[in-house]
Amino acid sequence: MILDKISETLQKGDPKQIAALIEQAFDAGMTPETVLNQGLIAGMDVVGQRFAEGLIYIPHMLLAARAMHAALDILKPLLAESGNVSAGRVVLGTVQGDHHDIGKNLVSTMLEGKGFEVIDVGIDAPPEKFVAAVDDTVQIVAMSALLSTTASFIGETIQALEKAGVRKNVKIMVGGGAVSQRFADSIGADAYGADAATAALLAMRLVGKEAG
Repeated sequence: MILDKISETLQKGDPKQIAALIEQAFDAGMTPETVLNQGLIAGMDVVGQRFAEGLIYIPHMLLAARAMHAALDILKPLLAESGNVSAGRVVLGTVQGDHHDIGKNLVSTMLEGKGFEVIDVGIDAPPEKFVAAVDDTVQIVAMSALLSTTASFIGETIQALEKAGVRKNVKIMVGGGAVSQRFADSIGADAYGADAATAALLAMRLVGKEAG
């Protein structure tokens, strides 16, 4: 079945083949929503599960992410035209002083794979950049810190969101090498994601799209 092939090709990380398969799916009369949900998201779910189980590693995740982005480049305009409702909007970034982006980019891809719109504020993002990106359409602010010397900026960003009066309107999700569940609890975050796949599942739960 073409949707199974799309899922398998995504898992292998082949962007050229996945584009061709998506065209075949359209030729067969499938909608962008069907391709997204039953092909791409299904594939990313497998990738995320295999990563969580230690069966694949970051290079495999990066390949799958590349294929996912190629697919989303095709689907996004079509989904917008059809009025497809997103799972929610997430402001995502690596905090001030930290220039790591691989983990952040993987989280972005996994979130998009779940149907979220991601507002990526980039790396080395100061608290005010996160605050400026939050409006009344944003449900989650996701922050990462890979360095112990920059983890404190997560707390400072939360304080900035509180000072701006928007903290109560959003859920805070944190992750990265310098972050733990204990740290997340200590700064008042709503969720801690140990890896990109977990972060995507947590985001679904935070917006009430998935039980757990």
